Amino acid sequence: MRQLVLAAVVLGFGPSLSVETLNSVGALPAHLAGRIEEMTACEQAADGQFFIFDRRSHTVYAVAPSHDRMREIIQIGAERGRVLRPTAFDLADDGTFVVADAPGNRGRVQVFHVSGATLGGFTLAARESPLIVLDGQVMSGVGSLEYTGRSVLISQPENGALVTEYALDGSTIRTFGALRPTGQEHDPPVHLALNAGAVVVNPSGGYYYVFLAGRPMFRKYDEGGGLLFERHVEGRELDSYIRSLPTSWQRKTVAQGGELPVVRPAIRAAAADSAGNLWLALAAPYTYVYDAEGDKRRTVQFRAAGVVSPTSMAFTRKGQILIAPGCFLFPGSPPEQAGKRPARSLSPPRRARPRPGT
Repeated sequence: MRQLVLAAVVLGFGPSLSVETLNSVGALPAHLAGRIEEMTACEQAADGQFFIFDRRSHTVYAVAPSHDRMREIIQIGAERGRVLRPTAFDLADDGTFVVADAPGNRGRVQVFHVSGATLGGFTLAARESPLIVLDGQVMSGVGSLEYTGRSVLISQPENGALVTEYALDGSTIRTFGALRPTGQEHDPPVHLALNAGAVVVNPSGGYYYVFLAGRPMFRKYDEGGGLLFERHVEGRELDSYIRSLPTSWQRKTVAQGGELPVVRPAIRAAAADSAGNLWLALAAPYTYVYDAEGDKRRTVQFRAAGVVSPTSMAFTRKGQILIAPGCFLFPGSPPEQAGKRPARSLSPPRRARPRPGT
């Protein structure tokens, strides 16, 4: 049920006059959810199985459509077919998925069948540098990947372009997207961090690129990587973040060696539905929805066992949206604006309990 509410001030971010509340219509059963240490992503395959990425336990789970059993299909380890220090997960429509990890501080992308069988993968040439981190989760570099089933797109501004597209053997297909000016060109780590982003495949064609930190904004690109338009992301929920943007950044020593700037993100997650609407989950517990022309249409909050701040969002073919943590199901877009992945009903949300990040 949707309703207009007067939003309260949460986490120091300013309120909006009206926020549309989306209430959960389903969730992973509590006896299964309780086994997961840190649910970072939840997506559904065409056969009805749910796939859950547990970053903290270095594990991918498969949950039966009946929700009566859950099994580990990917486990911890540095060797091929296992994952160590994983950062990202994405499921394609063809029954395959990828997991990005960083054994030895070097970014790696592995491709798996939904059965858990290893299909291949590649290791990036450069060491992984965590430019954007939120709540311990790396959001930049391989943490930002988008998987199409045929290729992997990663935000890598250090390559001189916003997006690098890789074939599944690790060869570079192309790069696209000019870096934005930041006023920090004299400080390369900050300049790169302010250009780090999330790549979003637009089911209607082309791509979105969402800048995670600095001045909130996004760009829309066509299939060939040509820029269509650029939009600033604005709203009362972002006022406090924008007011507090620094002009110089503190440094933090990282495990990889050296120091990196501490850059606080404005955007936590991003996804596009099949109508081309872009959903932006803020670091504050609000989500903005922009239409295919780049106009802001909605401000929503997800509520299940309390307010849910998404770490990932995935759309079903019925236009519903799966949110992690919790693997909660929400009404998203109307049925005629259905997403690219199939929908199945989840168990009633009354048994759900708060997960980390809610």
